[in-house]
Amino acid sequence: MTALIDADRLLDVLEDETTLLAAAATGTDPDRPVPGCPGLTAGETTRHLGSVYRMVLTWIRTGDRPTRWQRQPHDGQSAEHYLRDGLRALLGELESHPPDAPCPTWHPEDQTYGFWRRRMAHEATVHRVDVQGAAGEPITPVPEDVAVDGVDEVLTLWFTHRLAVLGVSGTRATTVAVRTAGHAWLAEVTTDRTTAAPAPLLSAESAAATVTGPPQELYLWLWGRSAVFSSEVEREGDLDALTQLWALLRLATR
Repeated sequence: MTALIDADRLLDVLEDETTLLAAAATGTDPDRPVPGCPGLTAGETTRHLGSVYRMVLTWIRTGDRPTRWQRQPHDGQSAEHYLRDGLRALLGELESHPPDAPCPTWHPEDQTYGFWRRRMAHEATVHRVDVQGAAGEPITPVPEDVAVDGVDEVLTLWFTHRLAVLGVSGTRATTVAVRTAGHAWLAEVTTDRTTAAPAPLLSAESAAATVTGPPQELYLWLWGRSAVFSSEVEREGDLDALTQLWALLRLATR
C-alpha cells in the first residue's frame, strides 16, 4: 500500500486540509446538509473527523482496535475546537515515528505509520470538501498529486481490500479502466472478488468500460461526491459495468 506521494507531504496535507475544514465549519450552521450526501451535515462531519482522529490515536497507542474513546466534544467545546485538538494529538504521534515503523492498522498488508498518514490525509481531504460544500463556499482545489494518490488509495485499498473484508463481490465478471493524468488502474470484478491495481495505459484499453476525468474530479467522484464534480467525469462503454463499479464503491466507502 505504497503512497504515490512523499510521506512527509501527507502530514502537511492532513494538517492543511483539517485547518481548511475547521475554518469552513466556523460560523456555519451545523445543520447545513452536505451536498450529495443525504443525512450528513456540516456539524456531524466536523465532529466525526475529530472522533476518527482520537480513535486512530487510541488504536496506535493501545495496539488494538478500540471500542472506547472520546467520541464527542466536551461540554461547552465547539466541534471545531474538538477537531483541532484531535488533529494536534494525532499529528504529534505520527510525526514522532518514521512512516515505515511498525504500527497497528486495519490493513493486514500495511502495518506501518505510513498507512495512517495516507489514510488520514484523504479522510481529511474528502470531508473538507463536504464541509465547504455545506457552507456554500467555493471548493478549494485538491492538489493534483494528492488527488492522484487518492484515486490509487480508493481503488487499491477500499475497492480491493474493504470489499473483501465485507464479503462483497459482483454479480457478473467485468473490467473497468480508471484513467487520469497519465495514470491508469484496472478494476476487475467477478462473482468471487473485486480487485484494482495500476495498469499500463494501453492494457487498460481492453476494459469493458472506462472512467476518465481530471484528478480532483475523478477522486471525488470515486468517493461518491458526484453532486460536486460529476459533469467532469466521462464514462464510456458497458453501462452495466459502470453501474456495478459505482454500486460497489458506495458499499466500500460508506
